[in-house]
Amino acid sequence: GTLKVGDIVLAGSTYGRVKAMFNERNQAIKEAGPSTPLLLLGLNGAPQAGDIFNVMQDEREAKNFALKRQQLQREQGLRTQKHITLDEIGRRIAIGDFKELNLIVKGDVDGSVEALADSMLNLSTEEVQVNVIHKSVGAISESDIMLASASNAIVIGFQVRPTLQARRLAENEEIDIRLYSIIYTAIEEIKAAIEGMLAPTIEEVITSNIEIREVFKITKVGTIAGCMVLDGKITRNSKIRIIRDGIVIYTGTLGSLKRFKDDVKEVSAGYECGLNIDNFNDIKVGDIIEGYTEKEVSRKL
Repeated sequence: GTLKVGDIVLAGSTYGRVKAMFNERNQAIKEAGPSTPLLLLGLNGAPQAGDIFNVMQDEREAKNFALKRQQLQREQGLRTQKHITLDEIGRRIAIGDFKELNLIVKGDVDGSVEALADSMLNLSTEEVQVNVIHKSVGAISESDIMLASASNAIVIGFQVRPTLQARRLAENEEIDIRLYSIIYTAIEEIKAAIEGMLAPTIEEVITSNIEIREVFKITKVGTIAGCMVLDGKITRNSKIRIIRDGIVIYTGTLGSLKRFKDDVKEVSAGYECGLNIDNFNDIKVGDIIEGYTEKEVSRKL
């Protein structure tokens, strides 16, 4: 058939009257025959790639078809929406630190929106769940900002911009709008945000090795060890392990650290020191005291 300016068209869940048509050279045309590529203006929204395109006789009939299809899409979306189960609740409680990142994705074309949304969902981990609560083609609108406010979501725009009203509303509601022109950049920034939500791992750093060379028992004080710092530096706040014949027999903290009779904050390699250990007196000559600290290391995906 032939499509003409003024025809009433139905495409997926959108409809409208053809206001203008342009060919592949961006020249205005009045009609288009079979297999003619064209740009069409007049639909009330952006159809999905692959939607069937029909010319209708009556605008009211086209509108009714579009509304029924929109309702069907909403129902299908509700049926496919992931609802939490008792098993899922148990898993989240067991993890103890489960977090969610809600996103609203807007883009210039349907293909970009789908690609970006799928990439975001693939960033989910056992501790951080990424949810794309809404995705669509078009400018970022006030309704997007209201949805983001209600669901505590971040709005991601790809090759689109917010309307003036939406920008003002976002400022008032303190909604974070992120705008991108490269999908890879968007993915990397969201990935970095998720890594920041992950609980850091604790990494031990060995700071010193100390050999016990003398042991003194003092009434009301306990056992004092005369030591030589073999390497590194022992500090008053260091955590320690006592190693005997290669086996860790105690892990704890220092009770005191002295050089001669003076309390000191640290002793470096090559110097002698005296120390005692909190709540532990079974130390022997030849034991090795390993000093260590713990530091948090950011996790990567």
